[in-house]
Amino acid sequence: MNSVPPRPAPVGRGKKVSVAVHAATLAELVERGYAALTVDGVAQRAGVHKTTVYRRWKDKESLVVDALSDQSAMDVPIPDTGSVETDLRELARSLVRMMTGPTGGALLAAMFSGGADVPGIAQARRQIFDDRFRRAEPVVVRAVERGQLPADTDPPQLLKALAAPVYFRLLVTGEPIDEGTADHAAEITLAAARAGVLGEGRS
Repeated sequence: MNSVPPRPAPVGRGKKVSVAVHAATLAELVERGYAALTVDGVAQRAGVHKTTVYRRWKDKESLVVDALSDQSAMDVPIPDTGSVETDLRELARSLVRMMTGPTGGALLAAMFSGGADVPGIAQARRQIFDDRFRRAEPVVVRAVERGQLPADTDPPQLLKALAAPVYFRLLVTGEPIDEGTADHAAEITLAAARAGVLGEGRS
């Protein structure tokens, strides 16, 4: 006698559906990669009918872009401790937490499993990083105002320098990243900024 698998419990309407579908999309990206991800698979994991997904997102590209962008916006705590040393360390640690969590795993899966060249995914990737840098710029501006960094320090340059060691390990060497990675990135970035090599016009 063939057994019929139980249907997932309904997840409700509105925001609950979006949350469930976004979470399912990230999980499917991590497990299957962008190329193998399907709307049917996302719907089944989320516990909704696929027509519910298609009413909100026209295709898997728009679904992935929305899930990545929405989750990334929630993964950007901006520290304000009064000390540039502590702020940069906490900022780097938050990046490590993001990139080792569901959003980071899904982003890497989208980038390296068939989604990197998809225009919508490429644009979402740029938007995620641009948004993260924009949100973090006040950390640098406040440090300059407090006299903790040179007056000509360029916020985007400093933030890119802070993130570079983390992404080098993730994307090039494959080494693990942890709080030690974050703390070292903050230390060398602060030294470079105080030495004046992250000033405006030196990109």
